[in-house]
Amino acid sequence: MTHELTAPRLASASSKTAESGGWWRDAVIYQVYVRSFADSDGDGIGDLRGVRSRLPHLARLGVDAVWLTPFYVSPQADGGYDVADYRAVDPLFGDLSDADDLVRAAHALGLRIIVDVVPNHTSDRHPWFREALAAGPGSAARARYHFRPGRGPGGALPPNDWDSVFGGPAWTQVPDGDWYLHLFAPQQPDLDWEHPEVAEEFSSVLRFWLDLGVDGFRIDVAHGMVKAPGLPDIGRGAQATLIGTEPLPFFDQDGVHAIHRAWRRLLDSYPGPRIGVAEAWAPTSERLALYVRPDEMHQAFNFRFLNCPWGAAAMRTVIDESLAATTAVGAPTTWVLSNHDVVRHVSRYGGGPQGLARGRAAALLMLALPGSAYLYQGEELGLPEVCDLPDEVRQDPAFRRTAGQDGLRDGCRIPLPWSGEEPPYGFGPAGSWLPQPRDWAPLSVAAQTGDPHSTLELYRAALELRRALPGLGSPEAGPLAWLPAPEGVLLFTRPGFACTLNSRPEALELASPGRPVLSSAPVETDGRTVRLPPDSCTWWAL
Repeated sequence: MTHELTAPRLASASSKTAESGGWWRDAVIYQVYVRSFADSDGDGIGDLRGVRSRLPHLARLGVDAVWLTPFYVSPQADGGYDVADYRAVDPLFGDLSDADDLVRAAHALGLRIIVDVVPNHTSDRHPWFREALAAGPGSAARARYHFRPGRGPGGALPPNDWDSVFGGPAWTQVPDGDWYLHLFAPQQPDLDWEHPEVAEEFSSVLRFWLDLGVDGFRIDVAHGMVKAPGLPDIGRGAQATLIGTEPLPFFDQDGVHAIHRAWRRLLDSYPGPRIGVAEAWAPTSERLALYVRPDEMHQAFNFRFLNCPWGAAAMRTVIDESLAATTAVGAPTTWVLSNHDVVRHVSRYGGGPQGLARGRAAALLMLALPGSAYLYQGEELGLPEVCDLPDEVRQDPAFRRTAGQDGLRDGCRIPLPWSGEEPPYGFGPAGSWLPQPRDWAPLSVAAQTGDPHSTLELYRAALELRRALPGLGSPEAGPLAWLPAPEGVLLFTRPGFACTLNSRPEALELASPGRPVLSSAPVETDGRTVRLPPDSCTWWAL
């Protein structure tokens, strides 16, 4: 049995006829990294018109919504996450009319649009920060940010021992002697959310884009806007390694929840519904669940699943703990394997044929779980991480601040291959801002379309079935029940459906759970027993 033989037949036999509890609760949301998706004007950089031209691919793939990374006016010190104007499109990506056209074109295809909002920090080119620098120490303009005098003789030392996530101190000194806080690059000064003008400004920004028609927001660093009173020292180095594992005075402070509750009220005042998605790192699943209480955000990224190593036992633990935490507050769980900040999961799982096999299997596992799933552009093509980029082409600010010890974020941001035998593989009329590998032609959308064994057709079949089978996706469809399975194997059921994952490096036999309908690798079954391939996942109809 192979997946291409069964998916269309089953999909035509059943369909989900009603939404319950909100479209986002079982939505499949596709992340578009705008710079690397599609280039319309030949400058080598993806843009909004390019995204619009490729929307039919996403509609055919079967996703429900598209999340766009920042396209606002920005000096691009951190790929657009350093925003200088939250209400305007950077000329690199087009103009405001292109954003409006994109939203309308997506809606015409049945796709919703989610855009990034970056509330923890601005660009150092933002009018507020320029005003703060000009105003001097103690000025009202500096109260919108975290400016502090230094410590030690002459204030020559940073105000505390906080590290930047990108490496080095989280403080930069300006010529008049004051220091300002930046948890990321120095070009990204942190806002002080204790200042009332900050909250007022972002409420206005959200309304601007909601009025344009967007369906929601992904909140960047949703756990970071509030800092502990007094900005206390941490007393430890390597602080970036503690994010999401231990309490930190600059992340996951209780005060952020008042901000999210205010934003939820704003979102609920619009028809839709419109949603908020928190990019939140928290030390425990229980802390993460606080972000999705009924009066806060609709979703929060489940980074524990993304960070989980390959293996049945570890994956089951993360699945159980994630479901328990979100169920306790009545929220859906989200599942994600890759994004623009991490090594692509095909490479994390070992790379090469083994990594691809595991990546395909993990995708089917993720799409079988109750809740909402996020796909990162290119994972439907089985793209690996590009690890051999020359230093001179890298643009990740972390690469420079850590003397080359980081920078892998560039490797997951390589522009997509759409068609053709040579770079830029249909990405645009000319080259691409990061070089594409010379061996990516077989991975392009055109090359994989129609090939029943390709990763692209596997994803298309999985999303078609996910819409067709009542037991897939929706948290309201019924509980997930684990059944006994050999070591290294996961076996669970949902109404009318079963899923098996063999994480072992060898094939094994077990009693057939039902009728196979989709598999990441060919399975052999006589109806009573099944031989599961190594590193594979199979869906079954009961």
